[in-house]
Amino acid sequence: MIHDPIPRDLQPALPLFDEEALDIADYLKTEADPDDIYTEATHRQGVAALTLGAIGVVYGDIGTSPIYAFREALKATGAAVPGAPEVLGILSLLIWTLILIVTVKYVFVLLRADNRGEGGILALYTLVRLAAGKRSVPVLLLALGGAALFAGDAAITPAISVLSAVEGMELILPSMTNYVIPITLGILMALFFVQRRGTASVARLFGPICVVWFLALAGLGLWHITDEPAVLRAFNPLWGLDFLLDHPGVAFVVLGAVFLAVTGGEALYADLGHFGRRPIMLAWFGLVLPALVLNYLGQGAMALADPEQAENSFFGLAPEAMLPFVVLLATAATVIASQAVITGAFSMARGAVQLGFLPRLRILHTAEGQSGQIYIGAVNWLLLWGVLWLVLSFGTSSALASAYGIAVTGTMVLTSILGVLYLVRSGRLSAPVAVLCAAPILGVELVFLASNVMKIGDGGYVPVVAAVVIGMVMWAWWRGTQAVKARVAKLAISTSSFVRMMRNSSVNVIPGTAFFLTGDPEIVPSALLHNIKHNRVLHEQTVLLTVETLRVPYATAEERATVEALGGCFIRVVLRFGFMETPNVSKAMAHARAAGLKFDVMASTFFLGRRRAVATGTGLELVMDRLYVALSRMAADPTDFYHLPRDRVVELGERVAI
Repeated sequence: MIHDPIPRDLQPALPLFDEEALDIADYLKTEADPDDIYTEATHRQGVAALTLGAIGVVYGDIGTSPIYAFREALKATGAAVPGAPEVLGILSLLIWTLILIVTVKYVFVLLRADNRGEGGILALYTLVRLAAGKRSVPVLLLALGGAALFAGDAAITPAISVLSAVEGMELILPSMTNYVIPITLGILMALFFVQRRGTASVARLFGPICVVWFLALAGLGLWHITDEPAVLRAFNPLWGLDFLLDHPGVAFVVLGAVFLAVTGGEALYADLGHFGRRPIMLAWFGLVLPALVLNYLGQGAMALADPEQAENSFFGLAPEAMLPFVVLLATAATVIASQAVITGAFSMARGAVQLGFLPRLRILHTAEGQSGQIYIGAVNWLLLWGVLWLVLSFGTSSALASAYGIAVTGTMVLTSILGVLYLVRSGRLSAPVAVLCAAPILGVELVFLASNVMKIGDGGYVPVVAAVVIGMVMWAWWRGTQAVKARVAKLAISTSSFVRMMRNSSVNVIPGTAFFLTGDPEIVPSALLHNIKHNRVLHEQTVLLTVETLRVPYATAEERATVEALGGCFIRVVLRFGFMETPNVSKAMAHARAAGLKFDVMASTFFLGRRRAVATGTGLELVMDRLYVALSRMAADPTDFYHLPRDRVVELGERVAI
């Protein structure tokens, strides 16, 4: 049975040469709701189980913010003895930041902007790209910038989270001060070394531990609110506004610290595909938000009742007998928060590879049947190196706090801009209405970004430099890939004309099936041309095999493979994978069989064309070209990346000038 080619509304993300507008209307009609996607999972696991998992994975990062957010914001005021204006003003800013940024933007709005149930800035970029129907370099740069900033965040989060928790040991045993850094380094190294084994078994503990953590946050806060019940006045946003107006000299610095309260907010959107919208919302409103607010209020009440405790406002909430337990629980919570962001970095890197922003990376699946459980060695060790350097360079969580905000605020601002573009390009809202709706939140985020920019000299340069380097790498790879494809396309022979030419050819036909991998199904792969030129043979079944990446996270069984007879001995096979999937050609060939392709594995050979790029530009272009050439040499072996049968692969090489 021969299937028709893939419909236009499921055209792949790569290659990106086709500027013809996509039929977005049909796609939007069938756009999947994350709750619908996870209906089966919900029946199987239950909403409670998914909600429990969301508490551990989605909110692990934001749940550790009370350890340092209020402390740093209060310290930024410069007040020797903080009074009601400072404490209530900061509490008001913290509470309303959680409401506006996390609740309104992420929970109410962005969780509904899903790409077949998948979230995150790259998923949002693909939605904008699909809605626009053509490539837009400015939109592409927004996506690259967001992904690059997320990488900086992924390095800083484990460092500041674990370090801030271990620092609590100083309150138990002051003599442990000299051991804070070594213990922090030991925990972080152990965390990164176990990544290769996968986190499936450990993840089962994340939810229950985080539930205990959030209950402890709420309990400690509620206990101390009785010290100064007047702290409840912080719910009035005028306290925050009055503080900003009365303290213009330090307002920007304080806002930079206040924003630490919503670090990890991006995880709500990025982890949408793992749990679905409903469990994430239930976890937020049922436990996480109340626990965070109660804890901040408790810290504020204690600071008003006993200003000397303000320096350690979080650990000061715990009675002396409970302090060891709270420190251990905080350490466990920060490890979970670190694990969540590391897993997010792996997922982000895989999405970047599939969308053509990074070279092929070796991706290992660590849990059978769970596509989200992956391990990327290159990302893991780069992150470990960055995290260890941050801990050794900055030494304290207070120093690291200065470097933290820019990466988070930058990513959030870019996400908001892409969200507005999606609403406009998809036709859901007109441009003026979309801008008007987003203006309050985007305005707040821009103010937070401006306040964090002031910390460039105090450590804020770290995520900026990291983002610039990673952004240049992704841009160089994308630019070089497009240049190579354009160069090859100019010299290529169309498949249709080649098939006609070969009808009366004198080339020898030999038994068996030959698979020639090609990135563009409309042109003849160079490996096939080289094989005919040098060996003068054709196989009795010559398959032009294309692996496509869709602009959706996961391909369905119906989308996976299509088979098309081209005439003579030529057949075109297209295998499709979502941008969150790792291409596995060997397994996908079962779908090709179901679509009508008949072949004997033992009589089949896979031919790969190896293109070696040669830099030929000048000036800055030459630098970017050389960077692309260097990256191409570091790319994973295509045989491993596409999971081809290694003993049946033949590689033929060529040089391409760019």
